[in-house]
Amino acid sequence: MPPHGILHDMSDLSKEYHIYLKLERGLSENSVEAYEQDIKKLYEFRSDPEKMQFEDLQDFLHYQFSSETNVRSQARILSGIRSFYKFLIYHHYREDDPSELLEWPKKEFHIPEVLTVEEINALVDAIDLSKADGHRNRAIIEMLYGSGLRVSELTELKLSCMYRKEGYMLIHGKGDKERLVPISPEADEWFGYWMEDRSRLDIHPEHKDIAFLNRNGKQLTRMMIFTIIKRLAAKAGIQKTISPHTIRHSFATHLLQNGADLRIIQQLLGHENITTTEIYTHIDIQDLKETILKYHPVNQKKS
Repeated sequence: MPPHGILHDMSDLSKEYHIYLKLERGLSENSVEAYEQDIKKLYEFRSDPEKMQFEDLQDFLHYQFSSETNVRSQARILSGIRSFYKFLIYHHYREDDPSELLEWPKKEFHIPEVLTVEEINALVDAIDLSKADGHRNRAIIEMLYGSGLRVSELTELKLSCMYRKEGYMLIHGKGDKERLVPISPEADEWFGYWMEDRSRLDIHPEHKDIAFLNRNGKQLTRMMIFTIIKRLAAKAGIQKTISPHTIRHSFATHLLQNGADLRIIQQLLGHENITTTEIYTHIDIQDLKETILKYHPVNQKKS
């Protein structure tokens, strides 16, 4: 079914929805933009989406999913649609929710790449501590692996949110949600060395409170963290395709393998839903499966 019309300018309803996402739901700029893109598609399909019924939404999703085969993208579109109708009910534009019975697409099962403890050690050993950025890079790896931070949380980390004596830091996560995360003694030690190096930098006034800086005294970018880790991985001879998120995955996986409670890992990672954290149980099961295949006498016999 082709689109009925195209929205050229944001309607009053769209503007109201923007305020709802930003202020009432407290979503980040990226999340607000993603939700608004989904609603733009809805407006392109029909100029009065606030009047659409369940069957209309089914037609819309069929139209969208015919060109969008990625399950994650499909789920995001559906999430955006449901959010919009919750907003309409919340502001009394309608009493029923036509999106309520829409079925979620079946999620692709994807096990994220993780590093072994030996590979983490190799990554750390690849850091040249004699260089000006050596202590900083070591502190970055220790923070990512020791606390499971997202790369954006690391780059946005402020000195005023670090309580080193107490062994905690206040992290501003997705959707501007705050959580307290422990600083490991190892991470704190290397962060102390970095602070000595940092004090010798000519720091840009706007970035005085930012924990990790480049040599020009400005905030490190996410891309720079990616580059640092990729260079270290190549130097360490690690063949896996890794990123800062790989270290976060490794943090959670190693905790689980050593007996940590899944709910605690959920809190440390800042996951809103436990099902997001449950991916790490599958990683653990995968390790168990490989162990059976490698060491069970029946499989050894077949080999």
